[in-house]
Amino acid sequence: MARGIPVVDADRVAREVVEPGRPALREIASRFPGSVRADGSLDRKALAARVFADAAERAALNAIVHPRIAEEVARRMAALAASGEKVAVYEAALIVENGLHRGLEGLIVVTAPPEVQIERLRRRDGMTEEEARARIASQLSADEKARAAAVVIENGGSEAELVAQVERLIERLREEP
Repeated sequence: MARGIPVVDADRVAREVVEPGRPALREIASRFPGSVRADGSLDRKALAARVFADAAERAALNAIVHPRIAEEVARRMAALAASGEKVAVYEAALIVENGLHRGLEGLIVVTAPPEVQIERLRRRDGMTEEEARARIASQLSADEKARAAAVVIENGGSEAELVAQVERLIERLREEP
């Protein structure tokens, strides 16, 4: 829940579908030897180094994980609709890349200049500049994503500026029938 609106976070769902004991993790372990730690958990850093350096490897990982993410997200969104929620947010970095925006009533794209993205990835995930650039290069450009959007939020400034944009959007969403 964010500001009273339910949120289904694709990153969180992606982490859940690869938890120990889940079928996706077993498939990943088989396809990507060395990507699972001795304790049975996914070694995200090792896997990321491999798949962000090779588009074919990334496609193989996506073929394992994305159908499971889509299934779980659909289940959660259906449960929200069944409970009477009129507005819900599906937060996903690769929503346009994977064509998932086509099933939504509106797409909100949040953009930031590449240098801001790099700095944030380095700070948040401890990536090197090269790792951050590879991650960004693996996604569609902000311009391509914005073309699919109903709303674009610019997130290159301060947190206060971002919050103000989001608050205005929430008010609009609550006013719509």
